[in-house]
Amino acid sequence: MAYEMTEQKRVGLGLIGFGIFFTFLGVILFFDRGLLALGNIFWLTGVALLIGWRSTWNLFSNRSNYKGSIAFLLGLFLIFVRWPIVGIICEIYGCIVLFGLWVLAFYQGVSPSDPCSGMDSTVPLTWCGYILSSAALHDPKQQGSFIAIKNPIS
Repeated sequence: MAYEMTEQKRVGLGLIGFGIFFTFLGVILFFDRGLLALGNIFWLTGVALLIGWRSTWNLFSNRSNYKGSIAFLLGLFLIFVRWPIVGIICEIYGCIVLFGLWVLAFYQGVSPSDPCSGMDSTVPLTWCGYILSSAALHDPKQQGSFIAIKNPIS
């Protein structure tokens, strides 16, 4: 089964947790370069163990993900060469570009009447300058695409 929790996936989740913890601790301690680098290494290794080495390579080398991959790896490089603030900004942008649509796919899967989520399907979700209509997310006419993005300028 694809969703079976193996020992490798458990270790991957643990490494992702350690990576997030060390990155958070590095930011709290005035952008400590060592903690940020350690958090990045743990996070990348955890993602690779969780989704698999080939899937990780495909994620970063996919033609549609070049912008996010370059931003993330540039941020990692900037942290290593002692520019931690600019590096973290680049990494956050890269993560949003790489993993942002997965968050929206999760939002689409959450039931609108779920009392635990606290989200209502009639409330539009504003995210990074785009307006994502929740009604468009649940529209059965748009089964070919899983989200509809409207530009607020036009």
